[in-house]
Amino acid sequence: MAGGGTGVTGYTIRFAFPPPPIAPSIPVQRAEIVASYPHDPGAFTQGLLWRDGRLFESTGLKGASELREVRLEDGAVLRSVPFPKEAWGEGIADWGDEIIGLTLDCGLAHRWGIEDLESRGTLPCAAPGWGLARMGGELVLSDGTPTLRILDPETMALRRTLAVSEGGRPLGLINDLAFVKGELLANIFMTDTIARIDPEAGIVRARLSLAHLARDWGRRDIRDVLNGVAWDEKAERLFVTGKNWPRLNEISLPPLPSPSASVTS
Repeated sequence: MAGGGTGVTGYTIRFAFPPPPIAPSIPVQRAEIVASYPHDPGAFTQGLLWRDGRLFESTGLKGASELREVRLEDGAVLRSVPFPKEAWGEGIADWGDEIIGLTLDCGLAHRWGIEDLESRGTLPCAAPGWGLARMGGELVLSDGTPTLRILDPETMALRRTLAVSEGGRPLGLINDLAFVKGELLANIFMTDTIARIDPEAGIVRARLSLAHLARDWGRRDIRDVLNGVAWDEKAERLFVTGKNWPRLNEISLPPLPSPSASVTS
């Protein structure tokens, strides 16, 4: 991506800094905390996933990237498996009886059995990824650009792309993803917000502000940003956390505002 960059343990992340302001026409909604749980402050969170009563998390950094199963109530790591030493772990999604995990710079998708976290090999991926989510019978991949890639979950082959815009301009820095009640929720890198994206039109309908969470538990340094969003479909619970944050929070998801709604804080 165009813009500045920061080196993090052997990999340079390039991004527009500071991120552009939210478009004036976009409503900003405050997400309230419903419940709060401990989270490993050493976890460089890249992806978050809830599946059948179980919480999974992927972490980054070369030589330290892992897929974990985490107990929600106390943040304990129940099981973990490493990514290959040379890989930088990124987002995760479930498909069938597997978890699929992206890597930033290897162009591979890793697969594990969801019951035992045993490796089931790798597949070439259409692009290095940041975030990943299951959307019906497809996977959605973000790579920090304004273009989301819709993939075949069996082969990771590209099916189509979706251009994302906010207030008439492209929206980049799209990070971790979750598909929630017909919309895509996306962490926007280096911000304290989640974009609510219409998956058909690619238009941002609103932003969720989590600045109060970041103020309390994030931003010890430039890397400790809001990242990680997961949806418990059965209980309709939305979870968020951040890189190296000590808390994982269940938050509210306000109704989408009408198209004519004004910006609120």
